[in-house]
Amino acid sequence: MKLRGGLSISSDGHLKIGGCDTKELAQEFGTPLYIFDEGAICAVAKEVKATLDKKYPNNVVAYASKAFSCLGIYQIMKELGLAADVASGGELYTALKAKFDPKKIYFHGNNKTASELAMAVQAGIHAVVIDSHHEIELLNTIAGELDKKQGVMVRVNPGVEAHTHHYIQTAMPDSKFGFAIDGGTATEAIKMVTASPNLEFLGLHCHIGSQIFETAPFELAVDTMTDYIATLAKEENIIVKELNVGGGWGIIYTDEDTPLPAYQYAEAIADKLNECVSSKKITAPRLVVEPGRSLVGEAGITLYTIGSIKDIKGVKKYLAVDGGMFDNPRYALYQSKYDAVLVTRADEKPTETVSIAGKCCESGDIVIGEVRLPKAQSGEVLAVLSTGAYNYSMASNYNRNAVPPVVLVKDGKAEYLVKPQSYRDILSRDVVLKRGRK
Repeated sequence: MKLRGGLSISSDGHLKIGGCDTKELAQEFGTPLYIFDEGAICAVAKEVKATLDKKYPNNVVAYASKAFSCLGIYQIMKELGLAADVASGGELYTALKAKFDPKKIYFHGNNKTASELAMAVQAGIHAVVIDSHHEIELLNTIAGELDKKQGVMVRVNPGVEAHTHHYIQTAMPDSKFGFAIDGGTATEAIKMVTASPNLEFLGLHCHIGSQIFETAPFELAVDTMTDYIATLAKEENIIVKELNVGGGWGIIYTDEDTPLPAYQYAEAIADKLNECVSSKKITAPRLVVEPGRSLVGEAGITLYTIGSIKDIKGVKKYLAVDGGMFDNPRYALYQSKYDAVLVTRADEKPTETVSIAGKCCESGDIVIGEVRLPKAQSGEVLAVLSTGAYNYSMASNYNRNAVPPVVLVKDGKAEYLVKPQSYRDILSRDVVLKRGRK
């Protein structure tokens, strides 16, 4: 097992995160439990920012908060000096409640509602990332009604193939996101923006996919986008002030994964952009990157308590835990793979292959399809690694299970980021029907 984030193993074989013993965290806070190491998050963010400041000073690092969103994480990103990428009214509302500077917020989404756009315009955010002709018309109308001029970026599809799961490839011709460069659709949208009196065209956005291990697809995307920037300048006299190349940098989920350190993706993108600006003689745009998973993914783990153990001879052995697809639906969605360890025997060699099953009333409720572990006992605590991204953010109350709490650790101390959800919380918005007697 590759150690990652702020993980370590103590002399007595206990898994530690951020200087805290995970067995003690399970005893104090219960399970299931999400845990984030603040030190690990900050280390990656600072390394990425320092790399870009050196290689391409005119840059913005925007945290892609769909990976993990809560008041505390926006506070941390604000303290780090990062911008934020939000993808819904709820994420925007949370960022604003965390007193995040609206001038450092980018708002994404392929079907933003009128109320979401109005919230963004009223707040004075830096940029709405346009994803449809309908949105251009709607946003221009809303900005006019509010007597504002709203900065926008246009999401384009560079047609770059990334080697990742097809559900998270976002820049292919049949993607629901963006305007295609080929065929003139993107140019048509940009000209529509520049002709809208209440909108200001800032630049271009693209995102080629997620969990990508190579730099070549990002370099190709920069090459394609700067070709397009040169075309816009020459043929339409339109200057692109900002180029947002999204995120998608890979992390370690299992020992099979071989991503680069996050800063090396940033370095490759910056080097390629410098090269393209020089060779194509274009106005150097502000570079925006949007890491999300790469900032929080490896910094997070989830603790579970093992309950029933079902050994189907000659078929499969299931370890059932007190969580499941309601706190991590990624296996059900993508057949995602994870590493796991028994928290008090983290250095013990595995002896068997097991499946980690959830407690939901679904055959597909699997947390890990296959993982090698020492022979486990009911009552032991299991840690699933690299669950910091797209676990809490995708969690649900399926089967009326409570979404687990979130704890932040740093330098051996722990505190809640998100408090436990009770059954009363789940019922809090239900309405009792008023039934009259016949």
